[in-house]
Amino acid sequence: MTVTVRDLRSDDRADVEGFAHVRHLALPHILWTPDAIVHRLAHTHPDARFRSLVAEEDGEVVGTAQVQLAYDSPEPGQGMLNIYVHPDRTRRGAGDLLVRAAEKHLTGHGATKLFAWVLDEPANRAFAERRGYRASRSAHFLRLDLTGGTLPPLQSPPPGVELRSAADFADDPRPLFELDAMTVSDEPSDVEAELTDYESWIEETWKAPLLNRELTTIALVEGRPAAFSLAWTDTATGRYATAMTGTARPHRGRGLAKLTKNASLHRARAAGYTVALTGNDSENEPMLAINKWFGYEICASEVRYVRELA
Repeated sequence: MTVTVRDLRSDDRADVEGFAHVRHLALPHILWTPDAIVHRLAHTHPDARFRSLVAEEDGEVVGTAQVQLAYDSPEPGQGMLNIYVHPDRTRRGAGDLLVRAAEKHLTGHGATKLFAWVLDEPANRAFAERRGYRASRSAHFLRLDLTGGTLPPLQSPPPGVELRSAADFADDPRPLFELDAMTVSDEPSDVEAELTDYESWIEETWKAPLLNRELTTIALVEGRPAAFSLAWTDTATGRYATAMTGTARPHRGRGLAKLTKNASLHRARAAGYTVALTGNDSENEPMLAINKWFGYEICASEVRYVRELA
């Protein structure tokens, strides 16, 4: 049996569904839908040199990779590769071939420092270390049962604070972009990011198929967005995910992030979603504490691995 690597055929529904299926099996703590996979491939900024790769064995997609440059980072030469193989198709060479193809692509576009998330399991960590990667920071996936669990009671906004949905900003989402840009720059990470391109944000985030504008909740202070909880949903599986929760620097310490997330979770449950997912950097103690307060439990962890090239 021969394993080969090629680009994902975004116009082939079966190919995209194969990619999504492998990702779901290997990493069930993230929402993977065919439409979202195609959208990311089509709308990621050209400077990212983004590619989706598949490893194929006898016509079956057995491995996947998403590869890009950190185009929105002030530090040049950083590349990211995330490799996931079908759990029942490991040790057949798919992962190794995907890593080689991804590294060749990134170094061909000037990358000198490579970053990869790896599930915190002995076999996966050993795979990365054999290829010259060293462990860096870690992060957790968290899960909340919206049917059997008990959410904290809904809270009334404090005086001067109003809760709205992203749908209310359909005519002009720029204030949300500005808030997102501020909070992203403060996220714990070993790859610094700067959101400066509003048009790219519109294509990549605002128009993303997973974005649920009705459940995305914003706290306004004096009419301006001050905190938000960004909701992604997959109606086919009844799963809801918090893609980002943040507060503008002048308004931190007032409980606004907790307020928006609580409102969004209650509305998600009322809409019929049964599972809530999220993720946190292991050093992001404030958000880990908030999620523990909601009842989230850690269901898996991952480690960021780094390789610096000579």
